[in-house]
Amino acid sequence: MAEIKTKQTAASVEDFINGVQDEKKRKDSFVLLEMMKKATGEEPKMWGSSLIGFGNISVKSPATGREVDWLQIGFSPRKANLSLYLCGDIRKHAAALEKLGKHKTGVGCLYITKLADIDITVLKEIIGAALKRDFFGNPRP
Repeated sequence: MAEIKTKQTAASVEDFINGVQDEKKRKDSFVLLEMMKKATGEEPKMWGSSLIGFGNISVKSPATGREVDWLQIGFSPRKANLSLYLCGDIRKHAAALEKLGKHKTGVGCLYITKLADIDITVLKEIIGAALKRDFFGNPRP
């Protein structure tokens, strides 16, 4: 298995979130924490110094055959926004994203400035849909 820089650690998730300077981002992080915990049935773990992940998956690149351990879903309260890692191509959620509210996307990430800018029900739908697919967007067995 290949080595990646961002690995699961034993650091405290709650201590990390409590250290977030911005009060609103800290409160939103606790909301996301509970939302993802409920959706996955998994306990949160720190990945690296700033990423909170739920579940573990093994991801194998079809192009290179490289295999790594990674989180199923997660988030990080970054300075500019809340980054949600939904593992896989975020465009698979295009219809729901149109109803979500103010956000930006990357390939596998959803960027939200604050939860007040979005429809929480739609976010829960997106998280649920992401959990039904593997890293490459294929339905989970």
